[in-house]
Amino acid sequence: MTPVELSRTVLRAVRRAVNEGELSVVVPARAVVTPPGPGGRGDYATNIALQLARPAGRPPLQVAEILRPHLSRTEGVADVEITGPGFLNIRLDEGQVAAATAVVRQVLADSERYGHGRALDGQVVRLRIPYEVRAEVVADTLVRIVASQGGRAEVEHAEPADLRPVPAVEDPAVLGPDAARWALLHPAAHDRPRITADHLVQRVGNPLFRVRYAHARSRALLRNATALGFAPEPGTVGTPEPAAPYDLVTALAEYPRILTAAATHRAPDRVARHLVTVSDALLAFQHTVLPRGEEKPGAAHRARLALAEAAGTVLAGGLSLLGIDAPDHL
Repeated sequence: MTPVELSRTVLRAVRRAVNEGELSVVVPARAVVTPPGPGGRGDYATNIALQLARPAGRPPLQVAEILRPHLSRTEGVADVEITGPGFLNIRLDEGQVAAATAVVRQVLADSERYGHGRALDGQVVRLRIPYEVRAEVVADTLVRIVASQGGRAEVEHAEPADLRPVPAVEDPAVLGPDAARWALLHPAAHDRPRITADHLVQRVGNPLFRVRYAHARSRALLRNATALGFAPEPGTVGTPEPAAPYDLVTALAEYPRILTAAATHRAPDRVARHLVTVSDALLAFQHTVLPRGEEKPGAAHRARLALAEAAGTVLAGGLSLLGIDAPDHL
């Protein structure tokens, strides 16, 4: 369960309390869910009881007591504890942990073929394209993505074309092969690609840089862990900043569906945008992987390293399908 999903769960608990007459408030548009602060427990915490106390005309602790059973009965939630002035601390059940471990094991077992499936098994996808650079690049990419789902794409130059993405105004070749492909593949087919030097800048504002940098960071973490004498092993990642690993696991679990959708809808941009999601989740998580100071490597570090390796594997596989290099050093 991701923080976004848990936020919706908290709001549903508030709505049930309102519907049952336990609270008289307007259900807010959002509920903030964060890692527990000092004195907190579990995987996540929310201040929703403090937020609703004044409009409900009740003390925060009383609001928390009303919401606690509604949250406790939610599938995927193992326990809810109230701390401080009324914070609700939520611990996920072991099924959530087991599911996360299973995703990481599957990625590492399948390597860069993770997400490849049989959705288009035996199907021939015919792509009629115009003589135009972006159409050529999109079709070339779709040949690999369709093959990843068991199908075969056949490309021909013919009119009327059934694959005609909006062309770039400028010549993308000035960006070099990798940045040029990204510039043409990352936007949706109906959007005009930008052929600008932004695609070459090595900073976080450049999505291509973030994806390739995240891959390089995953490889660097493996090298650093080897130097420290430990290796990746899927398992429980522990509780520091729990939102980051669960966001990353969710992104990895979604990748097979994204590949299938990209092949079915002839939309390689879906793969490119999802790689950005994976990379952002990995970059938010990466600093928890290695031991700090005098800390010794433990099971949680090995599990976090396995998750980071799985993320790098997905990034490498996705970039390969897009025809873009995934450097180990950047």
